[in-house]
Amino acid sequence: MLHVQAQFWRVLMGIGMMLHRLARPRPPKPAFHRDIEATISPLKGKFRLNFYVPKEYKRHKKLKGTKKYPVVINFHGGGFVLGTAHDDARWCGVVVDEVKAIVVSVDYRLAPENPFPTAVEDGADAVLWLAQHADELMLDSDRFAISGFSSGGNMSFTVPLCLQGELFERTKSGATIVDDRAGNVPNAVVKPPPPHFGQSLTPNGSRVPLIRQKPRLDRIAMLRQTGASSLSLISSYKEGSAVSVMTASSNSVLKIRGIVSFYPPTDYTQTRAQRRGTCNRADQQLPAVFTDLFDDSYLQPPALDLTHPWLSPGVAPDRMLEALPDDIVLFCCEWDMLLAEGERFRDRLQKDLGKRVHYHCVPGVPHGWDKAPNPLRESPGARQQYMVACKELKRMFDIEDEDEDGVGHGHGEGLPCRQYHKSVDLGKHPLAQQQT
Repeated sequence: MLHVQAQFWRVLMGIGMMLHRLARPRPPKPAFHRDIEATISPLKGKFRLNFYVPKEYKRHKKLKGTKKYPVVINFHGGGFVLGTAHDDARWCGVVVDEVKAIVVSVDYRLAPENPFPTAVEDGADAVLWLAQHADELMLDSDRFAISGFSSGGNMSFTVPLCLQGELFERTKSGATIVDDRAGNVPNAVVKPPPPHFGQSLTPNGSRVPLIRQKPRLDRIAMLRQTGASSLSLISSYKEGSAVSVMTASSNSVLKIRGIVSFYPPTDYTQTRAQRRGTCNRADQQLPAVFTDLFDDSYLQPPALDLTHPWLSPGVAPDRMLEALPDDIVLFCCEWDMLLAEGERFRDRLQKDLGKRVHYHCVPGVPHGWDKAPNPLRESPGARQQYMVACKELKRMFDIEDEDEDGVGHGHGEGLPCRQYHKSVDLGKHPLAQQQT
């Protein structure tokens, strides 16, 4: 039944996103794509990477020069059940034009066919594949960032947490292999949760159970024994304010400079009822028909530990969050049931862990406001918010910006760190005021 529901809503969402892309200016189409094999998930298969590139990319590639482009890896939304890598084409186009970066939009595999944590594992696979093919694709492995919307915003945090790989850093007897890297997972995370016999609900209070062949924690034990996952070969470590990722099978090192996350779910220990209770506009919330489908499909098996770091980054252990990039850009929506947990996560990252969180609450909009299916005009204010994010990406990539007089300035030049990285309410930001 879940599969039928998912297919039905995928068709309708596809029509809505087609209308969304009809509004002028039209967003770009991917320049090319690559289909890659899943190597981390034991659920084997393929998924697609779509590449959005600057106009001069093909010319430079033909010349076989030394030009390298910064890269933004993007994950689309849709509750891990709906959506495609084309949905964020407007965001990809703005990043390509403003940052002169390559955007790789990941068409990760969806639930219920591929429940938790397949999407996160596919995201990690995408990062590793790009690291290994950076030279041939003219990617600057020293300048990567990760972005995402809604469930993809969740992945913008959980994919780097997955890449830390320490869930596998144990001997055959189960003893932890100790080293000096941040991000080791404490034993409490790896122990299986107590069984819930006779339980017929999914972990977040939905109704329809979906049987999976092996619980996640059993799969971790299986992969430790067999070495069947490339995740067991990954090293991920902090290097300054960025995170470097490499694998034992390759000399390729990829540096993640920062994260740009739009209205992400960050705490699945909160029930939908609790989340809805925090929203000040009940008429603007996502309907239960969608949220039930999302939770019933992705949060499997029913005994799933909702505190798992690959699911709920907002409650992940401090030492794992410390190993995230220091620069984080977080957009939340005023009329969103996810606003409260987004702000709690912001406070934890910024106040408790000392991250440079650039927080933006978009006033007077619901969840996913920038994806309105209006073929006549772009979603009001979306481009302006994307421009704010692009300014932060330029700073992360050490790209000089130009003021209105065309004069280039180094980012943060002459500004105290805390002053430059302060949180911003976009309701008071000049770009947001242009909407009214």
